[in-house]
Amino acid sequence: MKIKEAVSLRILQLCAEKGLAINALANLAGIPPTTIYSILSKKSANPGIVTIKKICDGLNIGVIPFFTCELFADLEQEIE
Repeated sequence: MKIKEAVSLRILQLCAEKGLAINALANLAGIPPTTIYSILSKKSANPGIVTIKKICDGLNIGVIPFFTCELFADLEQEIE
C-alpha cells in the first residue's frame, strides 16, 4: 500500500469511528471539503502535514495516533 492510500483509508476509518461525514470533518478542521475529497479520491498528489494536522485537530486526535495504525505498518517504498 502507498502512503496516499493509507492516509485516505485512515481518514475514512476515523470518520466512521466518530460518526462524522466528510463535510462535518471539513467544518471541524477548518478546511474546504474539496481538500478532503481530493485526498480521498487520491487526486491530491501529496497531502501536506499541515493539512493532516488540521484533519487530526478536527478529529480531536494527535498526529501520532493518526499514524499509529496497521495501515502504515508495511508501506511500499515510493522512491522512483
